[in-house]
Amino acid sequence: MNVIFVEPGFPANQRRFALALASVGADVIGIGESEEWQLDDELRDALTGYYRVGSVTSLHEMTEAVRFIQTKVWVDRLEATVEAHTMTAAHVREATGIPGTSVRTTWLCRDKPSMKQALREAGVPTAASRGVDHAHEVWAFAEEHGYPLILKPRDGAGAKDTTRVDSDQELARALVDFGSHGAASIAVEEFVEGHEGFYDTITSGGRIVHDWTTHYYPNVLEAMRTRWISPQFVTTNRIADSDFYREVAEMGQRVITALGIETSATHMEWFHGPKGLKFSEIGCRPPGVGCWDLYSASNDVDVYREWAHVIVHGVPERPMLRPFSAGIVALRPDADGQITGYSGIDEMQARHGEWVIDAHFPPVGHHTQAVEAGYMANAYVRMRHPDYDTLRGMLDDVGSSIHVHAG
Repeated sequence: MNVIFVEPGFPANQRRFALALASVGADVIGIGESEEWQLDDELRDALTGYYRVGSVTSLHEMTEAVRFIQTKVWVDRLEATVEAHTMTAAHVREATGIPGTSVRTTWLCRDKPSMKQALREAGVPTAASRGVDHAHEVWAFAEEHGYPLILKPRDGAGAKDTTRVDSDQELARALVDFGSHGAASIAVEEFVEGHEGFYDTITSGGRIVHDWTTHYYPNVLEAMRTRWISPQFVTTNRIADSDFYREVAEMGQRVITALGIETSATHMEWFHGPKGLKFSEIGCRPPGVGCWDLYSASNDVDVYREWAHVIVHGVPERPMLRPFSAGIVALRPDADGQITGYSGIDEMQARHGEWVIDAHFPPVGHHTQAVEAGYMANAYVRMRHPDYDTLRGMLDDVGSSIHVHAG
């Protein structure tokens, strides 16, 4: 199989998808913005060809590149794993006759109001939402549904630029902020109370062949706004033991069917609270922030290779036996500026070292990143353990005992 892979060199973990495709027997042709010599030796050796473009989000350049490649070899698949690349890739597939995720499906997975409308029509429980182009539409939605409300970019990923408002005054400020950043259209949603998590899958022909359920502690908006919190997300190995996880999986399959997803990785966010299980949003691509590293560690399976095996051969290679739960705890600097030192690392290693997957501690003098930059923006520790509750306790201990000093 000849597979075109979009942007194999950046960001850093993109190389793992390209290497995985090559490892299961695909001939991988990269299209990217870097010069070929800038790719590392292992990645260059894994590629059978490489085509440089000025922008992988330029429909014209990408279509020209793919059509040129098609004059040399038959192209079986065109894969993009970064959210910002997926729509261009879908348009190129349809323009060049390559099978894969359609423009309609990609649009529904990116435009949140359209996504939720399609899912409500399919009977999937979601929060009330609306895509709006004018401020008066937001005010009308607020009058109809009341506060709190959530405002976010229509095609944003994760919690980036997502805002909660609890009053007319906060809504007015938020609309000014969105306008000042050039947002011509936004999504407004009712706030759903409850615990937040995500459900990730790899699908083949519209059927889930691998899946993982993961919990946020605390919910993302709180985690990305509060410096003193050392937030976590933890993937469970108890999927087979719970009616709730079966409900999550059933909802996930309904979402995949309703949106027309065929063979792809997916990332779905959900809430569970007083109103039951509610779907939040989906990306038709792998999750970010190292989730697949946790899934690999919790199953002793290379999930990148599993994805590649499904893309190339249509079936998984190995089952997920779930011997471990696995999680990450983010460690925030106590101030913005430069890292001045750490405390508590040796003690943590003595208590929990055998369960540590890996850890990242930027060197002294390194510039800090803002709290809202995410779970891997500064220091972090990733761990696994056979017992979910024990793992949660260890991650709590790490989060409270390791301190990142900055100024």
